[in-house]
Amino acid sequence: MEFPEDLRYTKEHEWARDEGNGRVRVGITDFAQDALGDVVYVDVPEVGTSVTANQAFSEVESTKSVSDVYAPVSGSVIERNAALEERPELVNQQPYGDGWIVALAMTDAAELDGLMDAAAYRSLVDQQRT
Repeated sequence: MEFPEDLRYTKEHEWARDEGNGRVRVGITDFAQDALGDVVYVDVPEVGTSVTANQAFSEVESTKSVSDVYAPVSGSVIERNAALEERPELVNQQPYGDGWIVALAMTDAAELDGLMDAAAYRSLVDQQRT
């Protein structure tokens, strides 16, 4: 299980990578993709879609279930990972790489400070496993 140090995390198991200039890349964590099982579909929002922190903005469907994906911060979609339309399994194979879902232009960069760092997220996952 990976917990990259350069990311921020939500209690719903999303990650956010600050790319500077008010831009953040978003996906689901290694823990989340592992719990879901084989991902067969990802609802990737269109560019221009507004998202609100802690609100669902996408869905990931696996062979076991459908799960909402929650926005770690508020903003608007400025880039979408269209590769997931043809290859949703990228979420399983590279959750922190090619399996990202969207990039957002944040409306309030301070929201990132409210997210967990890798150590806090690792502790949350350890609690949920027991």
